Amino acid sequence: MVPEDGRGRHETPNERADRRWTELLQEVRVVQTGAQILFGFLLSVVFMPRFATLSGFERDLYVVTVVLGALATGALIAPVAYHRLLAGRRLKPELVDATSRVVALGVVLLALTVGSALLLLLHVAIGGPGAGLIVAGVMVWFAVWWLLLPWLLMRRNDPRNGRSGDPDPDPHGDPGPGRSGDPDSDRPGRPRNGRSGDPDPDPHGDPDPGRSGPDAGPRDPAGRRVSGRRRRSDARHDNE
Repeated sequence: MVPEDGRGRHETPNERADRRWTELLQEVRVVQTGAQILFGFLLSVVFMPRFATLSGFERDLYVVTVVLGALATGALIAPVAYHRLLAGRRLKPELVDATSRVVALGVVLLALTVGSALLLLLHVAIGGPGAGLIVAGVMVWFAVWWLLLPWLLMRRNDPRNGRSGDPDPDPHGDPGPGRSGDPDSDRPGRPRNGRSGDPDPDPHGDPDPGRSGPDAGPRDPAGRRVSGRRRRSDARHDNE
């Protein structure tokens, strides 16, 4: 069996490269659809009758938008060209790494294309500074969902931050020093098992001197209990 690579998968480097390549193609299919529709719309704008009425700023903005759309489309189609040139050369891991960076660049260019096209449309529709404010808000929205939230998720689950993936400090499940599984074990003055931590002064169960009980009373040097008759006899010999 192939050893686990630390990501919860049992796969070889080549199998991992194949999986990443498949996932990358799925992502490209999703983003290419939007990019191609937007770019096709931009190409048709110049042939509309109202294009002749656009101001100089609006025409320049249109040119920038079309160029950005072309760059985004080219970057998002680049994985196909990469694969055709490198197929069969046993460079699948390198292919995946290179095309991943190109696709990331294409996504950024696509976001700029959307922002530029939106600015052109709103400038023609409403004009004034309101168009710029709306576009700025939309771009911030893109940045939050496309960049900030994924970055926060990655940071939260980064093992180097000590929040995820840290091993148990005691793999055997033993509690730390001075602690135990008993919820009352940390309370001062309360022993762990409900008894004092001091040992019984008499391990045989004899009561302390001064306490009542069948074995209470003085004892001889051998440790045997001295009866009342023996005590009186000893006292009589002492008086004699």
